[in-house]
Amino acid sequence: MVEKILEFLNGLPAEVVTIIISALPVSELRGAIPLAIAMKQPVLKTLLLAYLGNMLPVIPLLALLEPVSNRLRHIPLWRRFFDWLFERTKKRAEVVQRYESLGLILLVAIPLPATGAWTGCIAASLFKIRFKYALFSIFIGVLIAGIVVTLLTLMGIKLIDTSFVS
Repeated sequence: MVEKILEFLNGLPAEVVTIIISALPVSELRGAIPLAIAMKQPVLKTLLLAYLGNMLPVIPLLALLEPVSNRLRHIPLWRRFFDWLFERTKKRAEVVQRYESLGLILLVAIPLPATGAWTGCIAASLFKIRFKYALFSIFIGVLIAGIVVTLLTLMGIKLIDTSFVS
């Protein structure tokens, strides 16, 4: 599947690739920012495109996740999928259950696997966080994650550059 995605992205402008990678559930901006910087895209432009891409699926996810999952749960395969997805998210989202909006910001802001806007949307749905609070919290978390990932990427590049110069 990764090969299919790479084949699709090959030849597209760097800006479009940044937005698409940022919108995907596994990579989000955590994958898009280092890739865009490696493609020599300016840092500010990279951040703006990564934010845009990462936030694109948030409103549809917040609005549609619960009604769609409720409808699809009548089909055994989908019931198993949503049970797995929600249980997996509950284990990682204890901070959201305890601190609600602030916890949601933290969950989304931490640039680790199985965190981010997609997981934040699932957690907001599970813990019944109101739409406007969830949207705001996820947005703030994405902003923080973008800054952290950009700084780590630039520090990594600087470290690599200085280690090869000596």
